[in-house]
Amino acid sequence: MTLASPAPADVADPTAPLLDFRNVAMTFPNGTTALSGVDLVVGRGEFVSVVGPSGCGKSTLLRIASGLEQASEGVATVNTDRIGYVFQDATLLPWRDVRSNVELLAELNWQPKRVRGPKAQWAIDLVGLNGFEKHLPKQMSGGMKMRTSLARSLTLDPELFLFDEPFGALDEITRERLNDELLKIFVAQQFGGLFITHSVSEAVYLSTKVVVMSGRPGHLVDTFEVPFDMPRDPEIRYTGEFAKLVGEVSHALREGHS
Repeated sequence: MTLASPAPADVADPTAPLLDFRNVAMTFPNGTTALSGVDLVVGRGEFVSVVGPSGCGKSTLLRIASGLEQASEGVATVNTDRIGYVFQDATLLPWRDVRSNVELLAELNWQPKRVRGPKAQWAIDLVGLNGFEKHLPKQMSGGMKMRTSLARSLTLDPELFLFDEPFGALDEITRERLNDELLKIFVAQQFGGLFITHSVSEAVYLSTKVVVMSGRPGHLVDTFEVPFDMPRDPEIRYTGEFAKLVGEVSHALREGHS
């Protein structure tokens, strides 16, 4: 029997992990098994990155966590209904400017203008888009679009933030800059984060913990605690300790795929 339970925020145990997967499996109607026997916990103030080969079920994990999919087996518990989701594509409405795109989720949740307006401006300032409120998506770079997408989810005050390779299509300099900004937001907001990426160095830099998945059907083959303190100095990327951990995660990734 499968239990999938986004618990109302007002009754959720504040000491419980935000996300708790026990022996979770996912088989689609066409017979494809994407996940098998996944145990994964994300606590409050934890940033957990997932790396694994293409097609191993990483995005399926996020869809189960968000309630978009229901696991075939196991127990999938989410102890909050305040969930932010940032997709691979910024998914902005082309006829809306930055401010109105950022306000969209709050608007759909029936927040009055007097509430969602200041909250949207707070989120815009937090992601570094102040001064660009009137820009349309066609006038923005890829990095600005992802900042807008991030700000849009921040207006919901998420306790659990889900990221599906949000920076994968960006150039390396923009990607590193957005990694730095995301870490600042994480330190300030202390949400629980589940981040999907193909970049091992990005996973190590952002995370308090990195988990490695096998090829399909995906299951966890290794877990690495990241010892570097928050807030994180961007220069840590160029240290021997960082390179060593990246190498260990990369080795586990290769072993899990073989």
